Amino acid sequence: MGSLEGKVAIVTGAASGIGRAGAALFAREGARVVIVDRDADGLNATEAAIVEGGGTTRMYVGDVGHEADVKAYVQVAIERFGALDIVHANAGILGPPAPLLEQTVAQWQDMLQTNLIGPFLAIKHAGAHMVTRGRGSIVLTASTAGLRANAGSAPYSASKAGVISLAQTAANSFLGTGVRVNAICPGLIETGMTRDLFAAARERGTAGKIGQLNPLQRAGTPEEIAAMALFLAGEESSYVNGQAFAVDGGLSSTLPFRLPIR
Repeated sequence: MGSLEGKVAIVTGAASGIGRAGAALFAREGARVVIVDRDADGLNATEAAIVEGGGTTRMYVGDVGHEADVKAYVQVAIERFGALDIVHANAGILGPPAPLLEQTVAQWQDMLQTNLIGPFLAIKHAGAHMVTRGRGSIVLTASTAGLRANAGSAPYSASKAGVISLAQTAANSFLGTGVRVNAICPGLIETGMTRDLFAAARERGTAGKIGQLNPLQRAGTPEEIAAMALFLAGEESSYVNGQAFAVDGGLSSTLPFRLPIR
């Protein structure tokens, strides 16, 4: 029996990368999973992978930053599967690279709408149902960019710092309800958002330098982030609440340094 047997979960940003890996892992562990994304083709591929692995899933194509869509995907979970135990609010965007002084208000608004307001809406609408049941786990995807500078653009980093604060403040807002909220701060992971970075490094012949700034000296995989999401979603983390966990190879534990002479 899997660790999420009998549970109902929602995973946003599930068309690729961390969301796809998390949805597939949740399903393998016994959860019935509602997968959410704007990318219908990517969701179809995720659904096919889950079904092929013997899992149960339902798709919802929509925008996590729009309240009507959030209400709808929460309702899909409740109507289709009868309950809602877990939400992994993972969907996010990287946004166009631009120097700080050239960024526009529209770029910031787009980033915050998806990366910060999206998780807030997931907490608001999924949390309301969870409170009535006296339990639930909400997992947010933040970033090491929310912990330290120079891991992302200014609007991206600010949005992810907001997600970390949201996990803390929301956990306390659910005082005494049995609903937990935590965040994951991934480091450099090869996903749809970072595909161009990895491709450019391989084209230059510098793929071996990817991740060289962290003590493990490598990039992470979506599956490694999914493993942390599974821990936070399940009963093994029942006393973990209001925390942000870096899964970054040790990057955020240190400052830039020169390798010692061996």
